[in-house]
Amino acid sequence: MSPQSTSDLSSQIGRDLPFLRRYARALTGSQRTGDSYAAATLEAILVDRSIFQSKLQPRVALFRAFHMIWATAGAPTADTEDPRTRLESAALDHMAGLTNNTREALLLSTIESFTDREISQIMDITADEARTLVAVAIAEMQASMTGKVMIIEDEAIIAMDLHSIVGEMGHSITGIARTRAAAVELASKKRPDLILADIQLADNSSGIDAVNDILAQFDHIPVIFITAFPERLLTGDKPEPAFLISKPYSEDQVRSAVSQAMFFASTETLKSPV
Repeated sequence: MSPQSTSDLSSQIGRDLPFLRRYARALTGSQRTGDSYAAATLEAILVDRSIFQSKLQPRVALFRAFHMIWATAGAPTADTEDPRTRLESAALDHMAGLTNNTREALLLSTIESFTDREISQIMDITADEARTLVAVAIAEMQASMTGKVMIIEDEAIIAMDLHSIVGEMGHSITGIARTRAAAVELASKKRPDLILADIQLADNSSGIDAVNDILAQFDHIPVIFITAFPERLLTGDKPEPAFLISKPYSEDQVRSAVSQAMFFASTETLKSPV
């Protein structure tokens, strides 16, 4: 491979790597395990350039390469070796009950916004099969569990939209907090099963700090962070969220992330960026 082509490939992968890491993290429920599979994908591409199929769109080619590694490893679902990121047994039971390949298809569709055709290229299935897997995943995951959801969001319209989406899924809402202090107070009164948190709050406080304050009181609450700049939180330089939604979001993205996060009893938190 010429230096120019190597440079081009590195540039292509570099642009999409944060989103591959987001996908791998949501798929495994663990920052450590997700990053390990992302790293293994890059190493495989370096060893065998053909794994990154040039005829496909670069982002599709990168995710397809990941899935080749993922399938070869037997598509594990969690980092069960590390007690710091171990899933609760109940979550594993739920995961075992899902139809094969549905979680992958659902995440590719709703979180990463791939089309049915692109999912078919990534997973080496037909577009009809991809569409069916997404539909099955949505039905199975939404029926798996319901719980109490807390919303940390300072924009009233967005907060009410999230309230509506999550409520229609069958979850109850413990309340909406607009600041760090209000979020901590709300959580202390009504312990949530899941937190939906914006990053930047009304008084310029941090949703990340609010979540960390809450998790200092309670263990094992899944968190979904919402931000207009997801790449800023997917740098690999600090602990990162397992579930991250980009603004502007779609209803399907929220539904998917909430269903995914409810499977996990452990949460990887962030530290405020300097």
